[in-house]
Amino acid sequence: MITIKEVSSPKDLKTFVKFPFQLYKDCKQWVPPIIKQELGTFDKKKNPIFADAEAWFFLAYKNNEVVGRVAAIINWLEINNQNQKKMRFGWFDVVDDIAVTEALLNKVHEIGKANQLDYVEGPVGFSNLDKVGLLTQGYEHVGSMITWYNYPYYVEHFNSLGYTDEKLYAESRFPFSNVNPELFEKAQELIKKRYQLRALKFSKTEEVMPYVDKMFDLFNQTYASLSSFVAITDIQKEYFKKKFISFVNPEYIKFVIDKNDDLVAFAIVMPSFAEALKKANGKLFPFGFRHILHARKNSKEVLFYLIGILPEYQNKGVTAIIFNEYYHEFAKKGIQNCIRTPELEDNLAIQQIWKHFNPEVFKRRKTVKKLIE
Repeated sequence: MITIKEVSSPKDLKTFVKFPFQLYKDCKQWVPPIIKQELGTFDKKKNPIFADAEAWFFLAYKNNEVVGRVAAIINWLEINNQNQKKMRFGWFDVVDDIAVTEALLNKVHEIGKANQLDYVEGPVGFSNLDKVGLLTQGYEHVGSMITWYNYPYYVEHFNSLGYTDEKLYAESRFPFSNVNPELFEKAQELIKKRYQLRALKFSKTEEVMPYVDKMFDLFNQTYASLSSFVAITDIQKEYFKKKFISFVNPEYIKFVIDKNDDLVAFAIVMPSFAEALKKANGKLFPFGFRHILHARKNSKEVLFYLIGILPEYQNKGVTAIIFNEYYHEFAKKGIQNCIRTPELEDNLAIQQIWKHFNPEVFKRRKTVKKLIE
């Protein structure tokens, strides 16, 4: 018999966060999160998303053992500002038992129905800066700190339960040796002169901080046209500053400004923390932090996390300035592999940016959808 229990105590929440450690303990491709960070994400006093969203967390039990989990999420900004009557679900993990999957998702549908919502979509997080998508291709490859991993049977469960594909994502990679600097070195000098632009270089995190609010404003402008986009609010900016920026090498944050010192483009690249997080196994102390610091300094693999360009500067070659900055940084550090994080397959503009580097799609993922009846 399957029992679904709503998380109602700190102990339950820790059980919710730690369930994947049990489920994937023999999976070499799974990258564990930092337990403390996950708990912070779900803390309504710490995460400002809860000013505009609600979440319910459920655990599935069978024979007194945890066999699944799911977060049911309503983002009221999405519903009220975009008229998207969507019930979200995320942080979904389950044993290979379709009855458990069905029981967990029924709870999500119940909440959606009670709130007069039209459909369920997932796996997604609270916002566009959270993890997204069900892995459908590339199970043999190690995950990353900014993606979810899942077993192939997850897809079979959703198909059997009548869920249909909603959004499709691709993850690509290319070796640094594919990068030919002649494609952008001369061009970026011309573009700087034509539009009176310059690139900012950082060596300390505190140098980045004065520009971060502007970066999030530009992020909102850049991605506003995408169907899945929900803008980041002012209070969320403060939260993401603390959560993400300290993880990123300051030299991997690139800003392009105009003659008035206004931001026109930005890019954030992260060192790959996958192997470090596997060694840390969810804990920063006593040794996890050391593994992460080592990866921050020495990883030969990087992830292109975010790139944003002011709409009026798009298609004007501004990316040449960004690529030139990264080329010299990566050459100095001996970077070998570049990975792009999940991008919507219908986002043709972002695909055009990378075409000269001959990227290879090595993973695919999707969100799934079902009407609430």
